[in-house]
Amino acid sequence: MSSQRILIIGKVWPEPDSSAAGSRMMQLIHCFRAQNWEIIFATSASKSGFEADLKEYDVREQNIRLNDSSFDDFVREVEPDVVLFDRFMTEEQFGWRVSEACPNALRMLDTEDLHCLRAARYQSWKQGREIDARDIEVAKREIASILRCDLSLIISSFEMELLNDTFKVNDSLLVHLPFMLDSISKDITDKWLSFPERKHFLSIGNFLHEPNWNAVLYLKEEIWPLIRAQLPEAELHIYGAYPSQKVQQLHNEGQGFWVKGRAQIAKDVVGKARILLAPLRFGAGLKGKLIEAMQCGTPSVTTSIGAEAMHGNLPWPGAIEDDPGKFAKAAVELYREEREWLEVQQAGIPIINSLYDNETLCKRLVQKITELTLNLEDHRKQNFIGQILHHHTAASTKFMGKWIEAKNKRLID
Repeated sequence: MSSQRILIIGKVWPEPDSSAAGSRMMQLIHCFRAQNWEIIFATSASKSGFEADLKEYDVREQNIRLNDSSFDDFVREVEPDVVLFDRFMTEEQFGWRVSEACPNALRMLDTEDLHCLRAARYQSWKQGREIDARDIEVAKREIASILRCDLSLIISSFEMELLNDTFKVNDSLLVHLPFMLDSISKDITDKWLSFPERKHFLSIGNFLHEPNWNAVLYLKEEIWPLIRAQLPEAELHIYGAYPSQKVQQLHNEGQGFWVKGRAQIAKDVVGKARILLAPLRFGAGLKGKLIEAMQCGTPSVTTSIGAEAMHGNLPWPGAIEDDPGKFAKAAVELYREEREWLEVQQAGIPIINSLYDNETLCKRLVQKITELTLNLEDHRKQNFIGQILHHHTAASTKFMGKWIEAKNKRLID
């Protein structure tokens, strides 16, 4: 494919050591760089000090402003061939500006995970009843954003089916693109710590993500007491970026419940644990913590939500249990039984190597971009509903954005 200039409009600066979303963004950047594409990463967010140094990857960094016409000048100057929006909120904010300034640029959306599915599951858990994702208000915004874009990157096969079957989104607008990972080789497995060298349980996840906080609370209140009763010397180490005071207050050394906070390098702590626990009760997408566990040879115990769409038809490298008692029992058995532990540890290797192969998935994405770039006008004609949404939604967003910009200028003056 000829050289392309791609503009990524990020919701935040990517923090690969803080969240799966940050890792996902860096995987996309590596894929684009492998094609020798020119990349510009722009965001209105402030830096936290934990973001990746994109300049190391020859990526130009750019701060942009919300509801400000300076972005229009910027995007015209960049003149991108492809624009990638990081999550639907970013497309809402900047999509109409990109469309006006660079109408021939391919517009892509990386959903990260389906926010409407995550919200529906949260409400379902909270209210104790089934809730249709179509009933969630954010679904209207998210699906409209998908339809307005030329292509959306969908991380989970379950979400692909939901978009096809429930929301009737045409396959031509979607590409299934899970995490893009390097294979687990023998050189890697030879460095894994053995069963006797590992100890304790681990939970890890960014605390800005509600499902992770909920899972830690679930561990504290229901699951960990059951495990601790059978393994009084074991400890549970809780890691995660951005822990709030309510998270810190769960720390109790007497109960073996250690809140550790941010892990400088996640794989270092995951690779030393004997078992990773991820009792997720709601959520969407793919779970970065469970991927890291497989990469580190650490068996995991999770729920059906946690393992959803992650292992195809292959055996899970650990156990999947939704009942807290069964969850705790599986965790204790794996912790004690070296033979079973070694057997499930190996199950993660074919999952990573067959379902998340970086070369295969990057090639799939590049081929799709190439195909659409060459046939963009025809592709858009086939997506007439998207054109309607783009016309009306972009118009309303445009005038709202201009109103906010004018209001801000009056306040400054």
